[in-house]
Amino acid sequence: MIIATAGHVDHGKTTLVRTLTGIDTDRLPEEKRRGLTIDLGFAYHEIEPGLVLGFVDVPGHERFVKNMLAGVATIDFALLVVAADDGVMPQTEEHLAILGLLGISQGAVAVTKIDRVDPERVAEVEEEVELMLSDTPLAGSPLFPVSGEVGTGMAELREHLETAARNHADRAVEGHFRLSVDRAFNVPGAGLIVTGAVFSGQVTVGDHLLLAAQGTEQPIEARVRGLRALDREAEFGRAGQRCAINIAGPDVHQSAVSRGDWLLAPPIHAPVRKFDARVTVLESEARPLAHWTPVHLHLAAADVTGRIAVLGERRIPSGGDALAQLVLDAPIGALFGDRFILRDQSAQRTIAGGVVIDPYPPHRGRARPDRLTMLRAMETKMPDAALAAMSAAPHNGINLRQFAQTRNLTDAEAGKLRQIDGLITLPTDGGDLALSNDHWRAMEQAILAALAAWHKKQPEAVGPNDHALRTALATPLAPALLTAAIAYLVDHDVIVRDGISLRLPSHSPRPSDSDLALWKQVALILEEGGIRPPRVREVAEELKMEPKQLEAFLKRCARQGRLMAVAPNRFFPPAAVRELADVVEGLCAAAGEDGFTAATFKNETGIGRNVAIEVLEFFDTSGLTRRQGNIRHLRRPAGEIFGEG
Repeated sequence: MIIATAGHVDHGKTTLVRTLTGIDTDRLPEEKRRGLTIDLGFAYHEIEPGLVLGFVDVPGHERFVKNMLAGVATIDFALLVVAADDGVMPQTEEHLAILGLLGISQGAVAVTKIDRVDPERVAEVEEEVELMLSDTPLAGSPLFPVSGEVGTGMAELREHLETAARNHADRAVEGHFRLSVDRAFNVPGAGLIVTGAVFSGQVTVGDHLLLAAQGTEQPIEARVRGLRALDREAEFGRAGQRCAINIAGPDVHQSAVSRGDWLLAPPIHAPVRKFDARVTVLESEARPLAHWTPVHLHLAAADVTGRIAVLGERRIPSGGDALAQLVLDAPIGALFGDRFILRDQSAQRTIAGGVVIDPYPPHRGRARPDRLTMLRAMETKMPDAALAAMSAAPHNGINLRQFAQTRNLTDAEAGKLRQIDGLITLPTDGGDLALSNDHWRAMEQAILAALAAWHKKQPEAVGPNDHALRTALATPLAPALLTAAIAYLVDHDVIVRDGISLRLPSHSPRPSDSDLALWKQVALILEEGGIRPPRVREVAEELKMEPKQLEAFLKRCARQGRLMAVAPNRFFPPAAVRELADVVEGLCAAAGEDGFTAATFKNETGIGRNVAIEVLEFFDTSGLTRRQGNIRHLRRPAGEIFGEG
């Protein structure tokens, strides 16, 4: 069981831990010189084989609350320390507020320095403490009047802590391994050691992990060479323990590690710059917490600046809570259920705290009513119940891969989600999408109705392509969801893919006999042109036809899905368009955020400047690319626009 001290400066926290364990947690020379705890200190006391009390001694001075927060992020038990001579002081109240915001509900109170005051003063402080605790998660916690220097009352306190440890249930070893780094140092002959609290999962010697540095998105690969759990040599460490892990790797060195980093399994490395959360403001705040207030965010051992965007209302009243989005100045590791603390812009006082709900909020519409409905469904703690609630809310499919990563679920844990009654899953390249049966039936009927309306309006045409179908829907679906739905319906013979077009099985296009005969000649000429088919006039000359007459025919072919009108004077076979779209995808993948130019596209395809520009403008209007000046970027995959090749 991990115990953290809490309380005002010079109230005897370090003395208390030393008396309980025999270990002086003040390890820094400056701490020795000033008699003041500045950084975190750690001590361990073995009650019996296999049962260890771990103490985190935190600084009480207001200037070091940042360090205190790093120590109490994931503890089991709080030992609140109040000196009998001073009584309740400002940092006593702030530390207690922090414990409450972090959801810590198991604890005890040590009223220290009782050898310096008379019994009446001790009773007075005990009453003061009980009143302070009354409206907090630690209400009713036992009080122990003690003197760390003399030893009075220490036996009773030690017995209570040992009993609590024996009754303490170990945390479930679920999810991937995740350790919050609070110290890093080199040991001669061993190398780099990182220490911290294990938030989830289990690690064993030989495991390959990632060191995710705070403020960066590029992790460092690391291998576990050895470890100590609760200050004992161990083959594995698990959730709920403090571990010291010896790591090695080509890029692993002490200068690359700092407090606030994560050591974690690769599947859950996904740093974010914003996340949605439930935020609670302290009752002690004189004013509501306003939208876009600058804040210091403390999550695990990390400290990042940013702003709070209040969703729905524009402010959160004192003592109230609301949904909000934290927009950060640097990336941070955050997963569902992580608790955090917010301090003001100058880091002088604690103002609020909260719980992470969604580390991957949408780029737009963060405060739309349907988004808020989804967030309330996402707050559900158990994954299966949350997924069921989310599937009943308005959505464009729930990405199961992202859901599992958000909730830190292993493959085995995520696999159970597929067994939930009333869900249907649609495979996509980015992860399967889950929908409720009701949502799926409504979407299927909307697609079938749109195709039926299209066939009625254009009986001679095969049907719309994927993009045209999306625009024909009364409520357009997200491209990835529509692509997955189309693939599912095609695989189950509900609809038919005919070239780049989609149609109902009952629909048969009705071109005339003369059009069919002419089509055979035109198709041969255009296909011979490859990715640079001849212009309408050139085809007309070869067929000895009037250009206007041929143009009308080609437009009919385009409506039937046989051709695509890239420009008024040039029609492409669908295969040629898809080949050029694949070139665009390749250029975008190679260029990344830099995008590509028309000249690059021309050189890559060899189709000539004018044709290249016509094709790119067609791709712009089709939704494949987005033009910014002379640069183009990929908007959506080619498969979502022109169907799977």
